[in-house]
Amino acid sequence: MKRALSFKRSCRTSPRDPASSLGDPVRSPPCACRLSGSERCLMFLARSLFKMSGHTPTLARLEQRAAEADQIIEYLKQQVQLLKEKAIVQATVREEKKLMVENAKLKTDIEDLKRQLLEKERRRGVRQVAVPSADSSIQCVSKPSVPEPSAPASTAAPAPTAKIPPASNNEAKKKVKAEKKGEKQEKKAPAPPQEEAKVDVSRLDLRVGRIISADKHPDADALYVEQVDVGEPAPRTVVSGLVKHVPLEQMQNRMAVLLCNLKPAKMRGVVSQAMVMCASSPDKVEILDPPNGAVPGDRVTFQGFPGEPDKELNPKKKVWEQVQPDLRTDNQCVATYKGAAFEVAGKGVCKAQTMNNSGIK
Repeated sequence: MKRALSFKRSCRTSPRDPASSLGDPVRSPPCACRLSGSERCLMFLARSLFKMSGHTPTLARLEQRAAEADQIIEYLKQQVQLLKEKAIVQATVREEKKLMVENAKLKTDIEDLKRQLLEKERRRGVRQVAVPSADSSIQCVSKPSVPEPSAPASTAAPAPTAKIPPASNNEAKKKVKAEKKGEKQEKKAPAPPQEEAKVDVSRLDLRVGRIISADKHPDADALYVEQVDVGEPAPRTVVSGLVKHVPLEQMQNRMAVLLCNLKPAKMRGVVSQAMVMCASSPDKVEILDPPNGAVPGDRVTFQGFPGEPDKELNPKKKVWEQVQPDLRTDNQCVATYKGAAFEVAGKGVCKAQTMNNSGIK
């Protein structure tokens, strides 16, 4: 015990051990209590590193979790892309369904219009011709057969050669073509043109109109330019050669009868869209007056001549030129067509003021 105390005391008092006092170049390891501040810091760092080396499993787990997070992010990106594609497909399907519904609606509208057209044609007395379907046309074409005419040829020639069958086939083909042409001509013959089937006053679109205003034509002294209400959203422009027969003040705000389905024609630079109907003679012209109570747009009809007017008269068919000679006023100044009065249903007849037994233009 005394030796130990003396050894500690010697360590504190003597800076060197006996070996160092003898000049030994090898130094003994320093005591912990004699370390400098930098050496202590290094020892602390070494100990910290040693402790951290013991936590390597924690670092591995963090790296593993980071890798899993990257995989999850990539998976979510893929899911988002799939959802976008699915949304596009659904939008396309919805649009396709919408178009199919609209297509079906259009088909029904077309069928309704076809039925209305057929009904109007039937009322006008147009003869209906059945159109053959594809199956019936195939059956008609397939009736003549090639082998039938070739049989008599083979019986007529007791010693047939190799050149005879082609000749018989050609003759059979010619006969088939001739029969086809005959059938086509027969089919076309029963369908007369619509204009030839019926030409009468029902083809004219005669309406009651009101002349809103009238002015002299800027480039023609004998013409008026009128704005006429015929029951449509906008008034029509009408050019009339009435300057010499009707004063301008009598053209203002007056009722008249107009022919509304003539093809528009340009008269001295102004397009005329209708014609004012007048009783006419070489010396005098009077505008036809509709019955009291008639309003713009009322249609003028004729008993015994049913039917709907043409949308627009074809100038080449001369419908107006064929009907006009039969338009006249009777003894009582009533406008007529072949004795049938110009009538507005439920309101009365159209008349001239004083002109009887006169033509109407």
